Amino acid sequence: MLIGTGAQGASALDIATRLIQQFGSLRAVADAEPVVLERVAGVGSAKALRMKAAAEFGRRIVSHTAEPMPAVRTPEDVARLVMDEMRTLDREHFRVILLNSKNRVLSVETISVGTLNASIVHPREGLKPAIMKSAAAIILVHNHPTGVPTPSQEDIAITKRFVKAGEIVGIDVLDHIIIGNGQFQSLKELGVL
Repeated sequence: MLIGTGAQGASALDIATRLIQQFGSLRAVADAEPVVLERVAGVGSAKALRMKAAAEFGRRIVSHTAEPMPAVRTPEDVARLVMDEMRTLDREHFRVILLNSKNRVLSVETISVGTLNASIVHPREGLKPAIMKSAAAIILVHNHPTGVPTPSQEDIAITKRFVKAGEIVGIDVLDHIIIGNGQFQSLKELGVL
């Protein structure tokens, strides 16, 4: 698709074969200057520039050093990760933080958006993204729009259901953090887990 057809109806395969034969490797084609690429039958200036742009795009993708995933070791780490956004939400948002085997964050998934004081959630919704992304462990997080992070009986019950479901599929539930207005509560520190 990148090469397209050439003059006199040459196919992309014909042109690609010529490029590899002349330059010896795909790397050499990518490193060649556009004016040199244009010397190959079927490669004009627009095609040469398109190939150079694609090669540069590929180089940038490979050389891009992604931000390291933050590690989550304590409830404070979780709070730092989500507090700024979740403390101001006007409805309960239930999220799952997916972790790899070194407790580095793979992603933060919103599982449910509820009402002012409730969020209906089932472990299957929280574990599905964890299974899909091969997470080793998860941390449950939700906010209390009232600003007070005291766990309710429903919070404790859903935590226990997640732990049981996680055990079945081999995904550890490390904690459940409740976010309030500038404060948080860890159900693990409260002895629920």
